Amino acid sequence: MGVSLDAADVLPRDAADATLVARVFDPAAGGPSVVTIRGQEVVDLSPPASTVSALLERPDAVEIVRNHPGGRSWPLAEVLAATADRAGAVPRFLAPVDLQVLKAAGVTFVRSMLERVIEERADGDPSRAEEVRAKVGAIVQGHISHLRPGSAEAAEVKRVLQAEGLWSQYLEVGIGPDPEIFTKAPVLSAVGLGADVGVLARSAWNNPEPELVLVVDSRGNPVSATLGNDVNLRDFEGRSALLLTEAKDNNASCAIGPFLRLFDDGFTLADAKATEIALDITGPDGFELHGVNPVSEISRELEDLVAHAFGAHHRYPDGFALFTGTMFAPTEDRDLPGEGFTHKVGDVVRISSPRLGALTNVVNTAEDAEDWTFGISALMENLAARGLLGTRP
Repeated sequence: MGVSLDAADVLPRDAADATLVARVFDPAAGGPSVVTIRGQEVVDLSPPASTVSALLERPDAVEIVRNHPGGRSWPLAEVLAATADRAGAVPRFLAPVDLQVLKAAGVTFVRSMLERVIEERADGDPSRAEEVRAKVGAIVQGHISHLRPGSAEAAEVKRVLQAEGLWSQYLEVGIGPDPEIFTKAPVLSAVGLGADVGVLARSAWNNPEPELVLVVDSRGNPVSATLGNDVNLRDFEGRSALLLTEAKDNNASCAIGPFLRLFDDGFTLADAKATEIALDITGPDGFELHGVNPVSEISRELEDLVAHAFGAHHRYPDGFALFTGTMFAPTEDRDLPGEGFTHKVGDVVRISSPRLGALTNVVNTAEDAEDWTFGISALMENLAARGLLGTRP
């Protein structure tokens, strides 16, 4: 089960001016290599950068990606074809992060905040979602639509909603002083372009979460951006927030890619804040869903989310990737009236943005998706065997 991938669809529209970093699995090397995209070529950057994490620690990372002669190279079309086929002797793309910790911020958009409240009130039962939405959605949204999280006004709204019996743990992290920051998945477990994304076979209510992902270095500086799918099981988290790990962290449940776009003179954090992220789902049953997520509608500043993840309270010596949240919680009915959307095996999920490219994946069960087998020990052994381990800059 795969997808068709071509450069015109995958690359940012201004790819010629973009500083792009990716990773490929190189069959000849038996492991991953850091690469960049130059025109229609994929260029190996292993000589100066054994890992993406190490590359992003360097003050000259943009210069290296743009101008280092690199090692071997492969036609982009061939690497994309191998990525779609998931086999062969040609390198294929992986998730573009490696040793970074995979973090996520939740409940950062009003629409998704409301849907989390609805999940909670429905006890994870999709058949009750429409009823609950009609009862509490309009009331709660009227209170929180224009609030600044952590403000005195937000505290007063909390008091009012508590008095009305409508307060929720999701409203607490949505408009309270502290956002939800959690570890999405283990280091090296993310899947990339063209891979299956996994939902638990026993989940009956789940959805994609298309998000802007910031990649932050060990000093807490956002240095690049990409796209991500924070796959979520609504029925699990709706039953109890203590099931967050089972709802969020499963085999192939974290997709990132297609490439990192490094911040430079032509693409900055301000540009990332202005990103619009499109979601397109095409199902094997003919179902289609389309939507757009303007990052500018986020309820907290991106810098604020980074500061809650990183600081004197928590360091990340290899950096971290931070999913910044989504406004998408699809409510369109797919099967039974009132039950809303849930995935089917074979759904093609395309998350795209003009300046970040397109991340396309196919939905499978977590049980049947390709097992995660290449961990930190395997990476270190492979890099050592290739003579690529050395002193960090």
